[in-house]
Amino acid sequence: MSGKVLRDGAIIDPSASQKLPSPEGKPTVTVLDYGSGNVRSAVRALERAGAEVILSSKPEDVLNADGLVVPGVGAFETVMRELKAVDGIRLMGRRIAGGRPVLAICVGLQVLFEAGVEHGTEAEGIGEWPGKVELLPAEVVPHMGWNTVK
Repeated sequence: MSGKVLRDGAIIDPSASQKLPSPEGKPTVTVLDYGSGNVRSAVRALERAGAEVILSSKPEDVLNADGLVVPGVGAFETVMRELKAVDGIRLMGRRIAGGRPVLAICVGLQVLFEAGVEHGTEAEGIGEWPGKVELLPAEVVPHMGWNTVK
C-alpha cells in the first residue's frame, strides 16, 4: 500500500477515501463541530454557496467529505483543548496528509502552527506548519465588534 505515514502511525491512501453522497452533485462539506462559537455562520455561508453541509465531529463525516471547514473563535489554548476532545487534531492531520481540502478559519488556522502565544502564555499547536503565532506589534489595533449608533 502506498501513501503517507502520519505521526500517529496511520497510513493515508487518498485514493481509498469514500465520498459522502451529495444530492444534485453538490459538494459535501463537513464543518467540524468541536464547540467553536462561529459554527452556524460558517454553515449558513457554505449553504448559500451551494454546498451540502454536515455539522459533525464524526470521523466518517470529517474524512469522507469533499471539504472540511474548521472554524475558530476563542483562545488558542482553548481551541486546542476542544479539538483534542473530539479527536479533531488527528482528523485534520489525516485530511491534510492525504491532500484533502481543509479550510481553517481564524484560530482554527492559527492552531495549525507549532505554537501560539496569547497574553504571554505559549501553547502547543498542531505542528502542521513551522512557526509560532504571536500578536503583531501595532500602534493602532483594528476595531472589531459592534457600536451603538445614536
